[in-house]
Amino acid sequence: MRGVVALLLLPSLLTAGLVSAAPQTPPPRPYFVSIKVDKAYMREGPSDNNRIKWVYQRKGLPLEVLASFEVWRRVKDMDGEIGWIHTALLSRDRTAIVVGAADAPVRRRVDPNSDVIAEAKPGAIGRLMECAKLACEVKFEAAQGWIERARLWGVHDGDEY
Repeated sequence: MRGVVALLLLPSLLTAGLVSAAPQTPPPRPYFVSIKVDKAYMREGPSDNNRIKWVYQRKGLPLEVLASFEVWRRVKDMDGEIGWIHTALLSRDRTAIVVGAADAPVRRRVDPNSDVIAEAKPGAIGRLMECAKLACEVKFEAAQGWIERARLWGVHDGDEY
């Protein structure tokens, strides 16, 4: 009976601030990774026993890591799908994917008035080389240059890379 009374009093003591709960560490800031294999499975939970939600077949596709559990990462893709992927399928190599309806100009320099050296199609994936405040340098198979941040998914606002 004494244990029951103690359990009933615990919530009121916590709210009164008399008993402190275990300190909580803030979750890590979300960060980006890329898929390092030709075929990666996003699962509903952090285990091979969980149902597969998506099968990604694009090596280099950027994903945003939201949380970690052992060797699993809870990730979000550019369409907002959230699930778990094993770390063996992920790389810390930074990539970005071109978004928007039209081709994105790839410029010679970070200056928005510099020469356009190529056009990147929506859905094109390139390796992030460097980011400035308004643009990132991206290396594609056929070209390397600067693209407006607003046209890229795979980098947070304010990230300097």
